[in-house]
Amino acid sequence: MGHLEESKVSHGPSDDDTSNSFDKALLEPPIDDSLHRGLKARQISMIALGGAVGTGLIIGSGTALRRGGPLGVHNPPDVKCVLFTSLSGLFLGYSFVGFVCYLVMVALGEMSAFLPHKKGFSGYATRFVDPALGFALGWNYLIKYLIVTPNNINAAGVVVQYWTQKVHIAVWMVIFILFIFVVNLLGVRVFGELEFWFSSIKVIALIGLLLMGIIIDLGGNPKHDRIGFRYWRAPNGPMGSYLKDQVHNGHLAIFLGFWATLTNALFAYIGTELVGVTVGEAENPRRNIPIAIRRTFFRILVFYVGGVFVIGLIVPSTDNSLFLATKSKAGAAASPFVVATILVGIKVLNHIINAAILIFVMSAANSDLYIGSRTLYGLAVEGKAPPIFKKVNRMGVPWPSLIVCTLFCGLVFLNVKSSSAKVFTWFVNLVSTAGALTWMCIAFCHIFSKDHPINMTISRFMKALRTHGLTREDLPYKAPFQPWGSWFALFATAIITLFKGFDTFLPFTVDTFITNDSRSYIIIPTFFALWLGYKLYYKTRLIPLGDVDLVTGKQQIDEEEEKFIAEQEALGPRSTLQKFWDSL
Repeated sequence: MGHLEESKVSHGPSDDDTSNSFDKALLEPPIDDSLHRGLKARQISMIALGGAVGTGLIIGSGTALRRGGPLGVHNPPDVKCVLFTSLSGLFLGYSFVGFVCYLVMVALGEMSAFLPHKKGFSGYATRFVDPALGFALGWNYLIKYLIVTPNNINAAGVVVQYWTQKVHIAVWMVIFILFIFVVNLLGVRVFGELEFWFSSIKVIALIGLLLMGIIIDLGGNPKHDRIGFRYWRAPNGPMGSYLKDQVHNGHLAIFLGFWATLTNALFAYIGTELVGVTVGEAENPRRNIPIAIRRTFFRILVFYVGGVFVIGLIVPSTDNSLFLATKSKAGAAASPFVVATILVGIKVLNHIINAAILIFVMSAANSDLYIGSRTLYGLAVEGKAPPIFKKVNRMGVPWPSLIVCTLFCGLVFLNVKSSSAKVFTWFVNLVSTAGALTWMCIAFCHIFSKDHPINMTISRFMKALRTHGLTREDLPYKAPFQPWGSWFALFATAIITLFKGFDTFLPFTVDTFITNDSRSYIIIPTFFALWLGYKLYYKTRLIPLGDVDLVTGKQQIDEEEEKFIAEQEALGPRSTLQKFWDSL
C-alpha cells in the first residue's frame, strides 16, 4: 500500500494552540524513545490467549452453570429434544457472546491493521471520532486493567489455598506481584517469549481438560459410570432456574438463568481485544495483527464453547460445590473441572488441575500488567496522562507506567479482611462493565457517522477512507459482516451491560442498590464524566469525515514495516521448521 502524504488536520478545538496539541498527539513517538516492535504473531495470539482465558472459564463458569444450566430448555423428554429445541443456557450463552466477540475483533483488526500505531484503542477514538472519546476510552481501559490484574492475583491466591492455608494469603500475593513485575521489566522480547510458553502450557492443559471431560462422560472414570447427557435432564438441567423464589414464575426464572450466563460469558471473553494494544510492539503489524486476531478468536472460541459444553456434561448444575459468590469454599474446589474429578472419585487429578489453574491465572495476570502499562503509556504519548509515563528504558519498557500499574496490584490485599468470593465478585462486576464499554467504543469508532447518522450501510471508517480517495481494496485486512456486524456488536453488548445487574433489583431495596448494583454500574457514569469533562474543558467536537486524519504518523509506520520486510528478505528463505514455528 503506497504512502499517503503527511498532513495535519483540525480535530475541533477552537484555538490554534489546542488544535496543534491534538495534531501532535497523532504523531508516532521517536523510534529510539518508544516501544520496540519485537512481538511475533505467535506471541501476540498467545498473549491475548493468556489475558483472556483465566478465571472466567476456569472458575466463573461454575456460577454460570449453576444459574443457567448446561444448555437451555426445561425438562425435555429426551436427548434429541435437548439438542434440537434448546434455546438458552450455558452453552448457547457462551456461543452467543463468542460471536459478538468475533464481530468486535474483526472491526478492531480492520482499523489496527491499517494504522498500527502505539497508542492503543484511545488513539483510534481520538483520530476517527472525538479526542474526548479517546480520553474517556483510554482511562476506562486503564481502570479495567488496574482492577483485573489484582483480580487474577487474588484468584491465584485462592488456587494456592486449595492445597494449604498455613501460609498467609498475603505472602502469596507479594510473591505473585513481584514475579509478574520482574517478567514485564525484562523487555518485550523476553516477556513475549515467556508468555508464549506460559500460554502454550495453558493450551495443552485446556486440551487435556476437554479430553478428560469427554472420557469421564463416556465412562472412563473409577466408577465406570457413563454419564452421557444425564445432567442435561431435570432436575439438573438442561436449564437452571435463577431467582425463582423472587420472581415466582418458572419460565421467567429460566430466562433469568440464561441471561446470567451472558453476563458471565461477557466477563470471560473480555480480554481478547487486548490484541489492539499489542500492535504498537508487533513486528510487521499489517501482516501479523490479522493473523493474530484470527488465531486468538478461534482458539478462545474452541476452548470456551468446548469447555462449557464439556462442563455441562460432567457436572450437575445443582451441585453445591460450584462457585457462587455467597456460597463458596476457599480454593479451586470452586472450579467445575475440579468438582468433576471429585464426583467420579478421581483422587490425584484434581491437584494436577489445580496446578494448571494456577498457571492460567498467573499467565492472565502477567498479560494484564503488560496491557495496563502500555495503555498508560499510550495515554501519555497522546498528552492525556502526565508526560513522565511515556518514558521508556533502553529495552523499550515504559517503566514509570509499569511501576504505577504494579502498585495498584496492592488492591489485592483487600482479600486479607474479606472472603475470596466477595472480592472476586466485586472485581467481576467492575471489570466486565469496563470491558464492555471498551467493546462498544471499538464498534462505535468503526461505524459512527456524524454526517449521515441514518445511513448505516457504510461504516464511518469506510466513509473516511472514501473521503481520502481510498477503497476497501486498499486495506491490509477487510473485516467480514461489516458494517452490520459492528452495529450488532454495539447493541448486543450495550443490552447485556445495561441489564447485567438485574439480580440486584429482585427485590429492589435501597441498601441492595447502593452496596450491590453500584458495583455493576459505577464505571458507566465515570466513563461519561471523563468524556464530558474533557469535552467541555477543551471544547472538542465530533470530527467531520473530511477532517478525519488517516495519514499523520502513518509514514513512520510504513517505513518501519518496509525496514523489517527488507531485513527478513536479506535473511533468505525460512526453513520448514521456522515456518511451522511461525504458524503456532
